[in-house]
Amino acid sequence: MSQPHSFDLTGRTAFVSGTSRGLGERFALTLAKAGADLIISSRTLASLKDMEKQVTDLGRKCLSVELDVRSMDSITAAVATAKSQVEKIDILVNNAGCNVRKPATEITWDDWNLVVDTNLRGTFFVAQQVAKEFMIPAGYGRIINIGSVTCVAGYAGLAPYGASRGGVKQMTMSLAHDWGKDGITVNVLAPGWFKTSQNRVMYEDAGWVEYLTERIPLGRPGAMDDLEGPLLFLAAEESRYVTGQLLLVDGGISVGATRALPKK
Repeated sequence: MSQPHSFDLTGRTAFVSGTSRGLGERFALTLAKAGADLIISSRTLASLKDMEKQVTDLGRKCLSVELDVRSMDSITAAVATAKSQVEKIDILVNNAGCNVRKPATEITWDDWNLVVDTNLRGTFFVAQQVAKEFMIPAGYGRIINIGSVTCVAGYAGLAPYGASRGGVKQMTMSLAHDWGKDGITVNVLAPGWFKTSQNRVMYEDAGWVEYLTERIPLGRPGAMDDLEGPLLFLAAEESRYVTGQLLLVDGGISVGATRALPKK
């Protein structure tokens, strides 16, 4: 009889972009608790001090690197720094992202470039450099691109964000095909509506939360704990035959229906 799945990451090294706050911070700690050593990144090293201490307090190694995913020079420098300090990167969590919420008629050229360059172009080139320098030579890798429910659904006020996340989904499928022969899986982890530093103000509106909740079949917005198991599955050996896939963790909101009526 096979043993229960453990999602054990002991001996693995994970690179997580955008780890100074929010989901990236939680992703990094989840991987560290599962046994992985960490490379964490942000546009400023000072913002990583607390996270680095949390990781090392768990008994894991932790390297902090400066990374602005909108700059190719910054991406190559961050990966070069990692290569000078660690032997391998087994797992990449492409988390760095941003958003601009505006009516479509008010989106500027610069707004569009900020969001798409960060979420789509940055995700691609970080994956490219980590794959080239670490994963392809090793013949092994787990790349987890962070998307959202906007990979498959459109929402007013989120045109550039939705475009970028839809692009991440399609790009992931292409990379999975490209790098499957190299032992690398590439998938999208797509959260639904979770309260983060980016959207915290929206959750202060009780009417909006009620409106949102009514459209989630499971009856509540996401909690950070809901993402831990899916993340670990995609990072671990247990997902070895899963690639090019979109894993929605959204309480069912993407099915496009309101909650079912209670049984009489």
